[in-house]
Amino acid sequence: MKQTISMERCGICEEEKEKGIHLYKMFICCECERNMIHTEPREEKYHYYLQKLKNMNQPTLHS
Repeated sequence: MKQTISMERCGICEEEKEKGIHLYKMFICCECERNMIHTEPREEKYHYYLQKLKNMNQPTLHS
């Protein structure tokens, strides 16, 4: 029996990844999660993550 690997698009890096977490409606890959945890608020990347996380509350459009 074959195993199917489920890939999801990360809400931070926007790449298809296999492993990660779901935070509300957003999938965050393990690599982005690790990077966010180790980013200090004074770093420029911190503000990038904040902007990406704001998208979490945006309604999903289904066509």
